[in-house]
Amino acid sequence: MSTLDDLPIRDDLRGRAPYGAPQLDVPVRLNTNENSYPVPEPVIEAIGAALAAQLRDLNRYPDRDAVALRADLAAYLGHGLTAEQVWAANGSNEIQQQLLQAFGGPGRTALGFAPAYSMHPLLALGTGTGWVPARRGVDFGLTADEAVAQVREHRPDVVFLCSPNNPTGTALDPAVVAAVLDEAPGMVVVDEAYAEFARPGTVSALAVLPGHPRLVVTRTMSKAFGFAGGRLGYLAADPAVVAAVQLVRLPYHLSALTQAAARAALAHRDALLATVSQIMAQRDRIVAELRARGHRVADSDANFVLFSVDDQAAAWRALLDAGVLVRDVGLPGWLRVTAGTPAETDAFLTAMQTVRVGA
Repeated sequence: MSTLDDLPIRDDLRGRAPYGAPQLDVPVRLNTNENSYPVPEPVIEAIGAALAAQLRDLNRYPDRDAVALRADLAAYLGHGLTAEQVWAANGSNEIQQQLLQAFGGPGRTALGFAPAYSMHPLLALGTGTGWVPARRGVDFGLTADEAVAQVREHRPDVVFLCSPNNPTGTALDPAVVAAVLDEAPGMVVVDEAYAEFARPGTVSALAVLPGHPRLVVTRTMSKAFGFAGGRLGYLAADPAVVAAVQLVRLPYHLSALTQAAARAALAHRDALLATVSQIMAQRDRIVAELRARGHRVADSDANFVLFSVDDQAAAWRALLDAGVLVRDVGLPGWLRVTAGTPAETDAFLTAMQTVRVGA
């Protein structure tokens, strides 16, 4: 049997591993920031009906521009957005890949502030875009001055900002977004995958879209909507940005079934988003309890918590042995846990009693 070394694969892909967290059969799985609550039965029935209505016409291609879905997403986002300012794809990963295909590519660079979402450099690699690993400051913070200095130094074609940031969980000060917009020569992408979990008073970059044609805000239905298996991400931007990504999108990239399921979920958003406050309560409970035990914990506006341990590899294994799967994000002395149900929080906090605190 052949291996990758036997194939004429691109040199910059040799020796690399595909993205992905461990998929293990454990009692408590808190490593991928999924919504732990199942889809409510009435919503299941609504989605099922919407899918059934599409089955007779599966011999036909779907609406390649997903206009009705985009209108529904615009209505959900508010801020006066219209369908012409929204674009949807198979998860926010595909959205960001399309943005790099349109605005990055060979001879161009993208910049992100690490630690941040680890798919961004991989998307850059896949699209032939150079990657600049800018850095965050003390305690993983990012000030406007720090961000501007690094953008000014590297002059990237695309800047990625995460708010709330993964894996640290903290939302950006709006002044950072404003300063980067003023300095960046190209596109500024604000990844708001966890925006629905932000603490009161947090400002979305959607508020500053008017008058900023190079700003893009990306979102997902995977987290707050509990729609991870449905794979639906989207962006809000100037209509010219939507026109640009349509140049690189695959034809009929969103199936009729995906569009129908997502529209049904959006129509029942009140039922699906009802779990957000419960998840936020568990997040805040985890933060408070771990800090009381002496752990350093990053402020979180997301559905997860980053916390310090003495040895992240040993702590990860100890938790797994206790039946709790969390995420080792590659930061020495830190682990990340998803906020789930009260029972899952109980199991995690109990298992953490055997884990050394760390400085």
